[in-house]
Amino acid sequence: MKNRLVRAFGAFVLTMLFGGASSAFAATGVALVHGTGNQTDAYNDYWQSGMVESIRQGLPNSNNLLVVNCQFEEYMWTSGASGCLATQLYNFITSKNIDDLVVITHSNGGNVMRWILSNPTQDSRYPTIINAIRWVNVIAASSAGTPLADAVISGNQFEAAVGWLLGYENDAVRMQQTSWMASYNQTSLLGTAGRPALPVPFYSIVGTDVETAIWDSDSYCGGYAQNLGLEVTQAWLDSCSDGFINCSSQSAAGSVWFYDTSRTKGKEPLSHNQSRRKCFNLDVILRNDI
Repeated sequence: MKNRLVRAFGAFVLTMLFGGASSAFAATGVALVHGTGNQTDAYNDYWQSGMVESIRQGLPNSNNLLVVNCQFEEYMWTSGASGCLATQLYNFITSKNIDDLVVITHSNGGNVMRWILSNPTQDSRYPTIINAIRWVNVIAASSAGTPLADAVISGNQFEAAVGWLLGYENDAVRMQQTSWMASYNQTSLLGTAGRPALPVPFYSIVGTDVETAIWDSDSYCGGYAQNLGLEVTQAWLDSCSDGFINCSSQSAAGSVWFYDTSRTKGKEPLSHNQSRRKCFNLDVILRNDI
């Protein structure tokens, strides 16, 4: 967090010295980018109103918030994924004159966002989007894929039992197979080890565990049934995971902002479901970061 504050303060000083007083007062906006799935009402169905409205409170102008709805069942480079995301971000930025955009992504949304950041010449809108971004906060990203995608695509018993967690065999899940993401990270995406850095800061929030004790009220945040399903899927993952994605994948691109228990209320871990919900002060952490 110290490095983030130093970076922000340095940017402010440079703006004051060289940008003039008028540019010091940026039009700040926030964009919430969902994960895998074809969303038409991500405000209610993916993030839920409590999470969105809490984050909104951090904005100087509460109207400058965008909840993205796209077809993230497709490969990240398609018109339904990065094309849709680019359209919504570009229209948001240009219509509201946003020049200080904080992007908050969850899960596969981080991959789609990273595609735009890594391929600025592929779409005329990408440079405008990139230039407006202050930084991207990436929650529970599948930057190096997930073994669960391998299990779903292989068509074993896992798919029949809890494959609903991944949305079954769509192209976005196929893309998140570990070997496929390793290939993309070496060829088409920036920000992982041995690759050039991304053009904007890319900060990861890492979920480390799933708790489902019946007697513990914290296990019910975000929905007990969903958390229980993620407890089951941990059998396919490392000991450090959020029930959906290994910690090593969540931290593979950009830099780590924090591991859940170092910042959350009560040092509670964030399951993959809880990290898109108003759980354990995550919403307050994100709000204060604006």
